[in-house]
Amino acid sequence: MTVAQDITLAAQVRSDFPILHQEVNGSPLVYFDNAATSQKPQAVLDVLNHYYQHDNANVHRGIHALSARATESYEGARDKVAAFVGAASRDEIVFTRNASEAINLVAYSWAMNTLQPGDEILLSVMEHHSNLVPWQLAAQRTGAVLKFVGLNDTQGFNLEEFHQLISDKTKLVAVNHVSNTLGCINPVAEIVETAHRHGAKVLIDACQSVPHMAVNVQELGCDWLVASGHKMCAPTGIGFLYGRLDLLQAMPPFLGGGEMIADVFLDHSTYAELPHKFEAGTPAIAEAIALGAAVDYLTNIGMDRIAAYEHDLTAYLFRQLNQIPEVTIYGPQPETDGSGRASLASFTVEGVHAQDLSTLLDQSGVAIRSGHHCTQPLHRLLDINSTARASLYFYNTTDEIDRFIAALKDTISFFGSIFEED
Repeated sequence: MTVAQDITLAAQVRSDFPILHQEVNGSPLVYFDNAATSQKPQAVLDVLNHYYQHDNANVHRGIHALSARATESYEGARDKVAAFVGAASRDEIVFTRNASEAINLVAYSWAMNTLQPGDEILLSVMEHHSNLVPWQLAAQRTGAVLKFVGLNDTQGFNLEEFHQLISDKTKLVAVNHVSNTLGCINPVAEIVETAHRHGAKVLIDACQSVPHMAVNVQELGCDWLVASGHKMCAPTGIGFLYGRLDLLQAMPPFLGGGEMIADVFLDHSTYAELPHKFEAGTPAIAEAIALGAAVDYLTNIGMDRIAAYEHDLTAYLFRQLNQIPEVTIYGPQPETDGSGRASLASFTVEGVHAQDLSTLLDQSGVAIRSGHHCTQPLHRLLDINSTARASLYFYNTTDEIDRFIAALKDTISFFGSIFEED
């Protein structure tokens, strides 16, 4: 199915997103910063408001009607997330503030209590800081050794090098499913299978995959998987950790306090059953419920349909960008049908700093990201200090790509004229 054949997708959903229908600096908004955070449909906003207007009460702790309704909705959201990613049990889903907290949970609860001096943690050079810094801390505290898989000749995950680096010393492999900078879709199923053959555990950072494609943790076979709600049409302040039930049962609590306990004495405590053992204190109740609503919204559209539509948007975007000689795009090129990579493009423009580029595009109502995208080591490896990044979602259109490309060309011409004057 092509973009032209499926124009109904964007046409059907754009009216669901109030924020998209505005002007910025006198031009219609083109929001191409979806890898940083997605916009929220009215259905999610309505659920968020409904909780505060009708059901606002703490969960699990009260027998009155409001608390019962809040608890039912909160735990119902857990069921929805579990089904969305194919978890075997609802108890394998732990709500966190975001993916960063979920990774830290595994680092502090599992890694720092398991790893020994000389054990190896295998990462890639393309990891987001959130999937790098916690493992640096774990290595410093345990004496474990960090190793890194580099890039292949298309600036994707170097699977050959991965096979060379992994060994029986490897105790953990932590990699992203989709790079937020390079856009490559990494072979995580093969990574997991290989790691398990060597007795290593695997954590998948799925922040850039779960919102855009069907992801099933049982098919991937991973031990842990993390995602952030705000990248998948839910509010900020909510994310989740999937963990294999046996692993979560063996892991000690990450944070102590209310809600995560069974019984508390002055000198010791016993802990609640999963998943509450890892959810200390009052949780982000409204945000979790709204995450459930976002899962409903995405499920009703269909993740396969979203992926197919975004493939076509990606193919169209790259065709346009590849025609601009001043533009250098990082990461693998998509297949002709747009598959094989995420719907984002990180790029540089010859002679123009990414921040200046982003600033001028904003004057035309085009919102893109500039900077290192929380991948400073990768940018150093590529010998660039920053990139511009245009990242799309299923509510974007080819018309918006055309407006982005026109604004980009105008910006390049503007800087070119300045250089000519100089």
